[in-house]
Amino acid sequence: RILEASGSFNDTTAALEKALAESKLTLHAKRDMTYTDKQQQARVYVLTSPGYMDAAKDEAAGTISAQILRIGVYEYGEGKKVHVNMANPTAHAMVFYAGSKNYANLLAAAKAVGQEIKDVASKIQGTAVSVQLEPIRTEKALNKFNGDGPAKMMAKFRNWSESQNSAFEDKPENFAAVVARVESSLRASSDKGVEDSSGWTMLSKIPVGSNAVYFGVSNDYTENKCIRINSDFRSEGKSKDAPYPGVDHTPALPLEVLVINDGNKVRTVHYGQMWRMQLYFWDSGYMAFAKNTLIPSIIFSSIDSTLTATASAAK
Repeated sequence: RILEASGSFNDTTAALEKALAESKLTLHAKRDMTYTDKQQQARVYVLTSPGYMDAAKDEAAGTISAQILRIGVYEYGEGKKVHVNMANPTAHAMVFYAGSKNYANLLAAAKAVGQEIKDVASKIQGTAVSVQLEPIRTEKALNKFNGDGPAKMMAKFRNWSESQNSAFEDKPENFAAVVARVESSLRASSDKGVEDSSGWTMLSKIPVGSNAVYFGVSNDYTENKCIRINSDFRSEGKSKDAPYPGVDHTPALPLEVLVINDGNKVRTVHYGQMWRMQLYFWDSGYMAFAKNTLIPSIIFSSIDSTLTATASAAK
């Protein structure tokens, strides 16, 4: 958490958007979270930094998730105080750039862009804070992240690259055509509400270098499950007027679909959702994961079905 705002949700988001427009960061998308019995507003902003992209221009195409920056604004706790937080760029760098020869420089660049986001937030009326939210891990744990505790087995002991599941593959020369095909499929998909996992909304399409494209996708079903499940076993920040502390995980969304050209083949990939849910939502507690063990698979299958329908249609 980087700011405790003194104004309303609308005042805070307006001030943030003004500050972003005046910054060197690039705003690609924003989305208000949807969940049943919605009593707290929450919004995610999807950003990139040209300077950070330049620092990582020689990195493997598959690492592009590190480049996607996210800010959350949400109402939290008694009185619905408005908070601003971010998906920590430094933590992401520790995960995705762990094997890079340029790791130290990339870590420094990630810390710099994190400070840039804090500088943007400082233009909003309120009190600057620096509170690392759960789940909290060491650099060593993030470098080798393959799940958490007894739930590692659920993530199949896979790290980030092993968790990039290919929906379909093609030849390198067809990179642009694959990107267009995935975009067409996602745009044709339609969100069907909190009770139906099928159908997605494409929030953003972000080229990262010349060999990778990130698509940010979300749907009401995923947002509802993430916020409500994370809130179930938490007590801190839960009040009668704000019963869903899980809104503070808004920057964990949207989900990713990546088109990656490694020179040998083009892969359309998305993450194993059990791995991803543990990365961002492990503080929900082991009981929450055990109780909802099928949810990551349902979300994964929904994305995969959307993408493979594109591949089948193209044959």
